[in-house]
Amino acid sequence: MARTDTKRDVVIVGLGWTGAIAGIELAKEGLNILALERGPDRSTVPDFKYPEVIDELRFGIRYGYMQRPKQSTLTIRRSLDEEALPYRRLGSFLPGDGVGGAGIHWNGQTWRPQAQEYRLRSYVEESFGADVIPENMTIQDWGITAEELEPYYDRFEYMAGISGQAGVVNGETLEGGNPFESSRSRGYPLPPLAQQPDGLHFAEVARQMGYHPFPRPAANASAPHVNEYGMQLGPCNYCGFCARYGCLNYSKSSPQTCILDALKRYENFNYRVNSEVLRVTLAEDGQTATGVTYWDAEAEEEVTQPADIVILAAYSIHNVHLMLLSGIGEPYDPRSGTGTTGKNYSYQMNGGTTMFFEDRQFNPFVAAGSSGMSINDFGMEQIDYAAEGFIGGSYMTCGHSNGQPIRGIAVPEGTPSWGADWKQAVGTHYGHSTSLGSHGSNMSYRDCYLDLDPTYTDPHGRPLLRLTFDWKDNDIRMTQFMRQRIEEIVEAMEPDSWQSSYKEDGAIYDVRPYQTTHNVGGAIMGENPQTSSINRFQQAWGQHNVFVLGASAFPQNIQYNPTGAVGALAYWTTDAIINDYLPNPRPLV
Repeated sequence: MARTDTKRDVVIVGLGWTGAIAGIELAKEGLNILALERGPDRSTVPDFKYPEVIDELRFGIRYGYMQRPKQSTLTIRRSLDEEALPYRRLGSFLPGDGVGGAGIHWNGQTWRPQAQEYRLRSYVEESFGADVIPENMTIQDWGITAEELEPYYDRFEYMAGISGQAGVVNGETLEGGNPFESSRSRGYPLPPLAQQPDGLHFAEVARQMGYHPFPRPAANASAPHVNEYGMQLGPCNYCGFCARYGCLNYSKSSPQTCILDALKRYENFNYRVNSEVLRVTLAEDGQTATGVTYWDAEAEEEVTQPADIVILAAYSIHNVHLMLLSGIGEPYDPRSGTGTTGKNYSYQMNGGTTMFFEDRQFNPFVAAGSSGMSINDFGMEQIDYAAEGFIGGSYMTCGHSNGQPIRGIAVPEGTPSWGADWKQAVGTHYGHSTSLGSHGSNMSYRDCYLDLDPTYTDPHGRPLLRLTFDWKDNDIRMTQFMRQRIEEIVEAMEPDSWQSSYKEDGAIYDVRPYQTTHNVGGAIMGENPQTSSINRFQQAWGQHNVFVLGASAFPQNIQYNPTGAVGALAYWTTDAIINDYLPNPRPLV
């Protein structure tokens, strides 16, 4: 029989970026809060201490900070006619494990979507006509605007100490920034990172071709910074160990670096680790949540945790899984198009070209996670969708994030994978190669979705989450367009040799190679309960005291890394809870 604990004002599921933001903002209001984290506790000290934290084999190759499939996984198929099979070995995406979540092991690339990405369907129909939208594409507006979210992006960037050069401030375009970004109220809190030789070479060539290069915005501190919670960031030392690693230097923005130590000072906030939430418990009428039930791995028992407000702040796919298991929203049916929970899963369409230069040395071991120079000349607002035959956009970046001895080695195609010839190629090309990549949007489609698997279960006997996803022609046309633009730039950069890797016609989704940990959708936000799971405040349509934070809210994926948008939305939602919901608990829309 489950143990029942003392009721709390708020229970938060997950203690990564969104859980930490919600926790500290609501703790400041005096609410009694409990956060439940499935994984272990993690802190900068002692978990990220040198030299253990830069063990590439342990963390870069064997995924020391990632969820184990035996702990939590899902099944995957490419179409409704396939049988889904379990994701038994990490590959395509890498959800984080423990306090801090994926906020520990990310690279730090921090963007704001372009204004029209929030109203994508309306923008496409108004600018190019509804006929350019493929029949099976289910893109939607978010129900919120860039102008409404701007103060919350600003707050997230100043909390996280983002380094960058603003491109548009209060409608004025500034030299050296991204001229295609949405207007912001002020510049970044910190100047851009120091740039590497390869990024500078790319920027010079791109500028000559009429493009607009700028430093990629980075959650790697270029200078000391103290945020609103009194947390201090130190300047990045360009060690080259960001993605898949914790930061030993207090320089990479993370829940640990920016929030958690300040949050732990509040006596009205508590958190429990090794505590996996199994379901959200609902009132008999299903109209509100009464709390959650979780598995306490240390006590080896189920615990019922009553609460007035439930905030789902887990990784995106786990939010959706909990909603489906708990009866929050009607499960999406791709055949009828009815239901909303699980709808509009999408991913990220990326590609890249690797260049080799005999006479240029790039020092890849001197790098930060978001080093590099970018262009956004082929962004979502810069493409004529009717003329080009696709909907989407991409930014492009040249630069290194690491020069690690296992993952940081590039050799030309045809090089043996081992032996004397491989060793010679490594010696010849290490430090003399770089990449120019595109990071692109991925649209949503009727048959790309999440539901409960009818066959496989987890250690608690619950159905696994099932992912149905494959690449579509629209997105492949988009990435091939970007390939052409990139290869034009590559030729102008004059490498001695180069090789490209982009999805081509007929490409299928392969879960084995790493691609991105940018899984979005499934609990999408919108203006209509018939087409979205949550409203514009990330509040469940059917249970007004349930809020669902994270990239699960995206109706389709943006062209950028999602963390900036996830953080801004977390501040937007907690502001609505504090100022509008708490005085009068009710549906906010």
